[in-house]
Amino acid sequence: MSIKHFLQFKDLSLDEMNHVFERTRIIKERFKAYQPYHPLSDRTLVMIFEKNSTRTRLSFEAGMQQLGGSAIYLNTRDTQLGRGEPVEDAAQVISRMSDIVMIRTFEQEIIERFAKNSRVPVINGLTNEYHPCQILADIYTYIEHRGSIKGKTVAWIGDSNNVCNTWLQAAELLDFNVHVSTPPGYEVEPERAGLYGTDHYEEFADPMDAARDADLITTDVWTSMGFERENDARRKAFADWIVDAEMMSVAKPDALFMHCLPAHRGEEVDAAVIDGKQSVVWDEAENRLHVQKALMEYLLLGNVNN
Repeated sequence: MSIKHFLQFKDLSLDEMNHVFERTRIIKERFKAYQPYHPLSDRTLVMIFEKNSTRTRLSFEAGMQQLGGSAIYLNTRDTQLGRGEPVEDAAQVISRMSDIVMIRTFEQEIIERFAKNSRVPVINGLTNEYHPCQILADIYTYIEHRGSIKGKTVAWIGDSNNVCNTWLQAAELLDFNVHVSTPPGYEVEPERAGLYGTDHYEEFADPMDAARDADLITTDVWTSMGFERENDARRKAFADWIVDAEMMSVAKPDALFMHCLPAHRGEEVDAAVIDGKQSVVWDEAENRLHVQKALMEYLLLGNVNN
């Protein structure tokens, strides 16, 4: 099997994506039944962090250990990467001493350069442009609760950030629709929108219109990492883009609410929504663990069917 990376959601085909979702179901069932499953015994995951994390580190580290392997945490501040070592050189060295690498960094270009010089699979744990592992977990969570996402409508309310970009990629691959509503000046970048076509994506000036008849409403913090200086301006611009009970009421009666966390109650979402009966944020957070286990299994072992 040739080296397969997961740097964007579209890096997996539809068949590969469905395989990962099915393996997620099986691996999660084993985990819940306390059945040991160690297909990655003696394999090593290196986790490289340039951006801080809670869920990404915990889910990858715990996941690799649960699959029988080991995980090594590297922060760029504590490595030669933080002192100017070329990404290409670091990739050559790290990939000779490990079996798979996860990187959480800033520009997508960094992870693309690393992957080009890596002897092992590389996973995008988050970049400014994309967050594919999060959307893997989100879509699996939807499937778990409601079945196939094909033909459904996802309403994205708020900033057109890396998570939003990845939803747009996912919609193209899995054949569902995304309604995006952002404040003026925070729209999806035209060149990125063009990459995803128009069949599965529509923009709305009014967030209530985007949410109308949606099967899933999802959002994120108004200020992503790296944009903290814009925090005050964003709070003013996004004031009408809060997901509240009124917005949930115009979606379908069985619509779900998701948030990739951490959340700011009273800003992008009301407490009554994120803590309410339509919210599946805790299942969504847990499923990062299980989809990433299935992803690592696939990237290292290919199609496993046991």
